[in-house]
Amino acid sequence: MALTLLLDLDGTLLNTNLNLFVPAYFQALATELTPHIAPEKMFRALISGTHLMNESENFSRTLEAVFNADFFPRLGITREELEPAIENFYDNVFPSLSNLTSQRPDAKPFIDWAIAKGHRIAIATDPLLPRKATYHRLRWAGFEPGQFELVSTFDHFHFSKTHPAYYAEVLGRMGWPDGPVLMVGNDMERDILSAQKLGLATYHVDEESASRSGPEAGAGGKLADLRPWLESTNPALLTPSFKSVDSVLGILSATPAVLNGLSQDIHPSAWTHEPTPDDWSLTELICHMRDTEREIHHMQVHLFKGQNEPFIPRPDTGVWASQRDYLHENGVTALKEFNDARRETLALLKKFDRNDWNHKARHAIFGPTNFLEVIGFIADHDRMHIQQAWSTLKKI
Repeated sequence: MALTLLLDLDGTLLNTNLNLFVPAYFQALATELTPHIAPEKMFRALISGTHLMNESENFSRTLEAVFNADFFPRLGITREELEPAIENFYDNVFPSLSNLTSQRPDAKPFIDWAIAKGHRIAIATDPLLPRKATYHRLRWAGFEPGQFELVSTFDHFHFSKTHPAYYAEVLGRMGWPDGPVLMVGNDMERDILSAQKLGLATYHVDEESASRSGPEAGAGGKLADLRPWLESTNPALLTPSFKSVDSVLGILSATPAVLNGLSQDIHPSAWTHEPTPDDWSLTELICHMRDTEREIHHMQVHLFKGQNEPFIPRPDTGVWASQRDYLHENGVTALKEFNDARRETLALLKKFDRNDWNHKARHAIFGPTNFLEVIGFIADHDRMHIQQAWSTLKKI
């Protein structure tokens, strides 16, 4: 079974001194926009918009939308007025910042090896920049964006690396691959600990140490050590575990974001495409998830608030697609309704403290259980249907 590699970019595949690069980037952008806006005003708006992206938990809005909704009003200028200057900046000025970075000699041999082994690779860089800027940085590192299955950028992602949901969104956009997964990065807080909260194995790129491991950081060492470490590691040890409160909540938050992203630019006919007569279309899948959320999941959460050791029923929802004629519903509307229903679920879950997640129950199918396991079943249900949706769209 193929390994799924999530690879950070800056400080991992590309030598980038962010303490030098970020101020130079901001200054270059301010200079380019000076004919339109005062630099001090631009700096304040840029910092504010970036902060809001970092903190956003809104799975219905891309980080780009979050940024733009704050940035342009602060400037007092419309996006349409400023967009030509911004596009010119990323096309012609941003590339000049490459001299503040350098290629890592161990990066290309590792990527070539991983591709030859058939591993699935995502560039899991913090999606706080436009696609053009991220693609430039990838090329500075010696790669082409098309070499990778996924590259996260702010125009199609909904979470920053502040949140474990970011890593769930990456995996969801890859169809929730089964088997081992490894996150590789140099930032302990955003690359390693955040990924571990989701339940992922990690490798901390630390050029100061040849190799080391620890209970908090996980495995680590130089980038050059990564291939031999992988070749000597049992892949089963890299299998994710989605059994913690943080991991379950991360998946529940990411699921509508994944569906929003997967359906963002699809042709209208894709909503009702059925790969085989036995497969559900994307519209049917989303209608099923919406109604299950409203009628089953909400009921299950409420039972834990109202009863001691409740009995958790699990009605058969598989017949709803035909009974309710999901195929002829509007898929876009159904997705919005699922977003709303999931938002309500998460609001309900936030009312529980960590001790409540040990609350015992009896499940109609699985027998003795607890609150965490029941909510974990919802996350498992999400992952299964994301796999279906991703596979359906790949067959179009």
